[in-house]
Amino acid sequence: RPNHLLLLAVLLVAPVAASWKLADGKRWWILVGWYAAVSAFTYFIYADDKQRAQKKEWRAPENALQFFAFAGGWPGAFLAQRRIRHKNAKLRFQLLFWFIVGVHQFVAIDYLLDWRMVRTVMPHG
Repeated sequence: RPNHLLLLAVLLVAPVAASWKLADGKRWWILVGWYAAVSAFTYFIYADDKQRAQKKEWRAPENALQFFAFAGGWPGAFLAQRRIRHKNAKLRFQLLFWFIVGVHQFVAIDYLLDWRMVRTVMPHG
């Protein structure tokens, strides 16, 4: 749905901008490529897990799904949750998933702000 793609695009702004800054405008595609590769892999795991659930077969552990989301695959997990409707109704799973997305957003935004938020909470000296 277009609104899901719009939300994903908005959520990707800070991580892509932080990747650009971290790579100093050079080779930023390596970091973006990491997000893309892990996202594709995470999407595949979700799709495979959904098929296995329908066939009543062995399933991927939820912590594995969350691990790959945390490792940078949260965009792929987001798309899988929306497109194939897998793990999108389980509240506990969703709370942890959105916490992971929030951590990625916080780190990216704070990095873009030269760690201003972290320094406010944890002043050095």
